[in-house]
Amino acid sequence: MGLMALTDSIADSHNRALVGSYLYYLQVEKGLSPLSVESYITDISQYLDYIQKPIEKAQTQEIINFFVELQTHGLSFKSIARKRSSLKSFYGFLTEEEIETDADFVLVPSVKAPRHLPDALSNDEIFTLLDGLALKTPLDWRNKAMLEMMYATGIRISETISLTMHSIEWKRRMLKVTGKGRKQRFVPIAEQSVDFVRTYIETYRDRLRKGKMTDVLFLNRSGKGLTRMGVWKMLRKKAEEAGITKAVSPHTIRHTFATHLLENGANLRTIQVLLGHASINTTQIYTNIDLAHLKEEHALYHPRG
Repeated sequence: MGLMALTDSIADSHNRALVGSYLYYLQVEKGLSPLSVESYITDISQYLDYIQKPIEKAQTQEIINFFVELQTHGLSFKSIARKRSSLKSFYGFLTEEEIETDADFVLVPSVKAPRHLPDALSNDEIFTLLDGLALKTPLDWRNKAMLEMMYATGIRISETISLTMHSIEWKRRMLKVTGKGRKQRFVPIAEQSVDFVRTYIETYRDRLRKGKMTDVLFLNRSGKGLTRMGVWKMLRKKAEEAGITKAVSPHTIRHTFATHLLENGANLRTIQVLLGHASINTTQIYTNIDLAHLKEEHALYHPRG
């Protein structure tokens, strides 16, 4: 549908004239692309069709109700946020044109997608996964050492595949990790996990290296460093073999590490440092998981639960 056809579809002649002026503003003064202009006009036309009155007479609550209606009909938060941006721009244009409206757009709440709590494996699930890994081939031992390391330290997949032979301080059982922004941190490694990595290095890594000169710790069958996709595919396969029905990714292991620490009493500041989060606000999401865990425990053990 052309832009003129969009404006012509607006029933109220007064609203149609205002949108026509706004269309000119977007095209000429703002210089927006035809596609962007069409998106703005479509969103505004939909809103005007909803209120069925001159826009100056619409109340703030009607704008809010419009967005609620969109959400009820299953529109994505991203699409609703875009429509809010379109309406905010239009109301701003009306203010610049000194057209008074009954609505105060400042009171229209911003649209934010609900924060998704990260998936985490239970104790039984993570141990079923790790303890069920085969230990027959060099690749098996690499998988075991790598996944044990990921669960023991909570490092990101990008940090995992970047580890080198010099990343481990064996005497202190510490892992030197280079995270986002090239920031380095030290993370302790559980003794059992270190043992698996040591066995992999001493017995199996050279078989994968195939004579290549490389410092990368975890290698693929060609003697090269692993890719994100390679690790993801391997982990998904091993999770399926372990009978885990959750969608498991490398990030799931990181979330599991943090969740289990919190459930067992670690404080947020400690977890923040271990995960390499720049802000405690990022780590704060795990408090939601911990509260859910506490609620389950309360229901299970309290006499009135």
